[in-house]
Amino acid sequence: MATDSKRKVPELSLLSYINGSSQDQAKFVDGIFTGLKDYGFIILTDHTVDQKKVDDAYGFVKEFFKLPLATKQNYQIKNGGQRGYTPFGVEHAKNNPNPDLKEFWHVGRDLAATSQYKGIYPENVWPSEVAKFKESFQTLYSAMDTTSVVLLEAIGKGLDLPQHFFKDMVNDGNSILRVIHYPPTTGQDTKNCIRSAAHEDINLITMLVGATASGLQLLERDGSWLDVNSKPGQIVVDSGDMMERLTNGVLPATTHRVINPDDDGSARYSMPFFVHPHSKASLKCIPSCIGDGVKEPEITAGDFLTQRLKEIGLY
Repeated sequence: MATDSKRKVPELSLLSYINGSSQDQAKFVDGIFTGLKDYGFIILTDHTVDQKKVDDAYGFVKEFFKLPLATKQNYQIKNGGQRGYTPFGVEHAKNNPNPDLKEFWHVGRDLAATSQYKGIYPENVWPSEVAKFKESFQTLYSAMDTTSVVLLEAIGKGLDLPQHFFKDMVNDGNSILRVIHYPPTTGQDTKNCIRSAAHEDINLITMLVGATASGLQLLERDGSWLDVNSKPGQIVVDSGDMMERLTNGVLPATTHRVINPDDDGSARYSMPFFVHPHSKASLKCIPSCIGDGVKEPEITAGDFLTQRLKEIGLY
């Protein structure tokens, strides 16, 4: 479908799915399925994540990234960037040698001592210099995690999957809350580098909550770029490589990027929640999507994640 001025990422009400009639729920399921199939993105106009939790977290984010580089580097862990701090200019898009103009922090799941993945997933680290950082992000992570299960349930209905298929897959999943700081681009190599070069996400779905500025664009099927504009309080959702693999490309991982601002003195912050299965989960094509044949061999989520982290320079 060619891009024109009428093309716009679909907006859906998650509360209509949670609180609505069976007709409302069916409408939401159809909307999220067709939105992800056509655009790879949808926008939630309402949801179950408390905006105050988001606002509080952004305050602590800004406080952390103002710290001296040497202090931030104390939290740089050699684990493929899966937890803690990753400095500016380290990550790059797959098959792109130019680094992204960003630094970020990763928060993962706090596992119970009895979990089979204890010791497999890296442990969280927390900056002692920012009071309530840990409390704030544990709370926000939990809220995003709970909401993600609802979204995946709706997607699963569109794929004719058993009700708990995705819930079981993401139970003790290796999901990541990434806190990103895009500094002002003054003095940076903006000819070769942008804030986040064209890429696809690794995971099942991504939930982007409350980015402080625009710049996010998705790649349309005709090769043009479409702005993804959201308002405060909304959540942008896109599908990733793992979802594409599970669905044999029915729900594709759409290429997207964050372009440089017109004002090179402005900063941007964003908080995407990358929804991952547990590391032993199989990414084998689901029955309703086999079609004319399976395109990719079976692989576990853990092996696929490691493969991708190597491709983007974090391992």
